[in-house]
Amino acid sequence: QVQLAESGGGSVQAGGSLRLSCAASRRTFRNYAMGWFRQAPGKEREFVSSINWIDGTTNYADSVKGRFTISRDSAKNTLYLQMNSLKPEDTAVYYCATGIRSYYTGSSPGSAVREYDYWGQGTQVTVSS
Repeated sequence: QVQLAESGGGSVQAGGSLRLSCAASRRTFRNYAMGWFRQAPGKEREFVSSINWIDGTTNYADSVKGRFTISRDSAKNTLYLQMNSLKPEDTAVYYCATGIRSYYTGSSPGSAVREYDYWGQGTQVTVSS
């Protein structure tokens, strides 16, 4: 089992910034993917961004490219999501996730919910106009 704990959510006005953190209980030397997903009320959970833990290859949803940056700190076992230029449509519960699959170096980390096996409890992000 892997425990994931998100933090850093909150309320911000449009154009503002937030940084989400996800502390993981798993210390790994394998190229697992870790990702951020979000779910707005009445909508399905959707992909935001992911990163391969060892080689750092990243993947972003088109809706957040150029505004969000995913990163990780291996020493702290922590995943981050820096969110800039936030829009009201970014309002959602944001979830951190990881899986048991390891990726070849340089391959794109997964973007589908089904590719992830462990999930955090989520943190609310609210962007007002």
